[in-house]
Amino acid sequence: MSGKSALARTSALIVGVGGLGCPAALALAASGVGRVGLADHDVVTLDNLARQILHRTEDVGRLKVDSGADSIFRLSAEVAVDKIPQKLTRENVARIIAPYDVIVDGSDNLATKLALNEACAEAGRPWVMGGVLRFFGQMMTILPGHSACLRCLVGEEGAGARGLDCGDAGVFGAVAGFVGMAQAADALRVLEGFEPVWSNRLMTADFRANAVGSVDVAQDPDCPVCALAARGQAKFPMKRGALA
Repeated sequence: MSGKSALARTSALIVGVGGLGCPAALALAASGVGRVGLADHDVVTLDNLARQILHRTEDVGRLKVDSGADSIFRLSAEVAVDKIPQKLTRENVARIIAPYDVIVDGSDNLATKLALNEACAEAGRPWVMGGVLRFFGQMMTILPGHSACLRCLVGEEGAGARGLDCGDAGVFGAVAGFVGMAQAADALRVLEGFEPVWSNRLMTADFRANAVGSVDVAQDPDCPVCALAARGQAKFPMKRGALA
């Protein structure tokens, strides 16, 4: 059985159909993932088009999930697309992520990422965190119970911090495309049963200095979110033994 036909039985949720979510969704659909969920409550605006490649000028004013679904259909009519025009919150996140094998984070704020981190830990769902700001980007794949999580990375003090989002500070479109594609690549490795490249490592990209690097991230033995994951049952595939 080909890899593409095996992927047809898998599913991925894209949280945020923006600069990161758009390239990630295209890559996953083109690779043969059978079901792609698009979760975003926002509409397309003209300034989105420089970095959000699922949307076109004629989509301005439409819901991003509608525009994104149309673009994926034009790419491959075989991909089932779930449109979820909702803002992800701590109250609805568990329900939204439940049907999917892997979660790809394209959100633009820390609060949403932390809500995803906790919900994915409780559900045993692997998720690929990403972030971009100006010329800088980063990503890391979290395997609940098997790797460091976002809380391990930012710590208790960092979890309470608030900084600029991409709407405030701007994003260089090439950075979003680079990070979004890298997220899709690691999500595909998880779906295929391979160990992700960016587990326990934070990928960093600095397009001003033209440098890509990584930072090792250790699992915090006192992390309250990892404690939730330890009590749950991981749902990601381990068929090739790479994660055992």
